[in-house]
Amino acid sequence: MKRKLGQTLQQDVRNNFSLYLFTIVLFVMGVGFGAVIVNSIGLTQKQQLFMYVSQFFHELSRDNIADPSRAFQSSLGHYLKYIGFMWILGLSIIGLPLILVMVFLKGVVVGFTVGFLVNQLSWHGLYFAIVSVLPQNLLIVPSIILIATAGISFSLQLIQSRFKHGRAIYPQFLLYSSLMVAMAIVSVLAAGFEAFISPSLMKHASALLSLIIILI
Repeated sequence: MKRKLGQTLQQDVRNNFSLYLFTIVLFVMGVGFGAVIVNSIGLTQKQQLFMYVSQFFHELSRDNIADPSRAFQSSLGHYLKYIGFMWILGLSIIGLPLILVMVFLKGVVVGFTVGFLVNQLSWHGLYFAIVSVLPQNLLIVPSIILIATAGISFSLQLIQSRFKHGRAIYPQFLLYSSLMVAMAIVSVLAAGFEAFISPSLMKHASALLSLIIILI
């Protein structure tokens, strides 16, 4: 089953290589835009955000953070809603532009988060971003790109089916839905890492960053 799914994904990547490339470029553009936004926000907003970050470091150092099981449920719910909504959008032709917007916005969020930490804490912020933002996004970002590209492809096939009457769309729907299930499983892994592993990594990083913040 796993081998068949892997072969199917490889075939899908080959068939939709240009769409995958476009989606990746769109995400990277979002990351760049998010990083640029950091430099465009006012000093007051930066100070407020930095205050929230400082408070988070303080609570983390005292182990006063959310219960891992609750954090897991929250993260998993967010990921499943995000990916599931993209899957639903891919089932309709009018949802295609919204899929592109969601990919771009995900890039903006990642770019802004990393950019703000680096802007405020230099390479120390980069280190914290690596242990707090990067790990789960190494799983969830490819999932979003895969489901987004599959949604775009399925929407385009729906358009073609309108002009080519009698063309079977059901096999593509099964493939699209199977990919959604696979990405949902990946979301479980990402949420588990974010809830149970990332806090430990962030705690070690926050000890150094808390000292830096005090000195700043």
